[in-house]
Amino acid sequence: MEENKQEILFKAESYAIVGACFEVYNELGCGFTEPVFQEALEIEFAARNIPFKSQVDLPLFYKERLLKHSFRADFLCHETIIVEIKAVSILTGEHRAQVMNYLHAGRFQLGLLVNFGMHPRLEHERLANSIKPIRAHSRDSRAPSFQP
Repeated sequence: MEENKQEILFKAESYAIVGACFEVYNELGCGFTEPVFQEALEIEFAARNIPFKSQVDLPLFYKERLLKHSFRADFLCHETIIVEIKAVSILTGEHRAQVMNYLHAGRFQLGLLVNFGMHPRLEHERLANSIKPIRAHSRDSRAPSFQP
């Protein structure tokens, strides 16, 4: 019988990102607001040489037309992984849907949803987008290319 093994997307990269999140949580604990964790993560990502962009605008399209509204992800790491941070008592379906919308908008495959508000531990989830990107870091051929 053949074993069904699923490849873990961006395993090393996501492990490094989550490790940085644990370091921030171990240092600060919970109880702060998202902007505090955002700033601390920027410092930790830089210290660990994790490539990132903070507060990344993700353009939205409707029938090949750019919409005025866009999404803003907390982080884009390694130019491939969306990282969305929260500081709430519990993650909800709305938080997961937010990350999935970001993945669809940017045609990214992996999102990490990280909650710094859960006591006594850091909560994190991996969310995968089943839509395969046509080209790395771009929208499909009908829409203009997205450059983070």
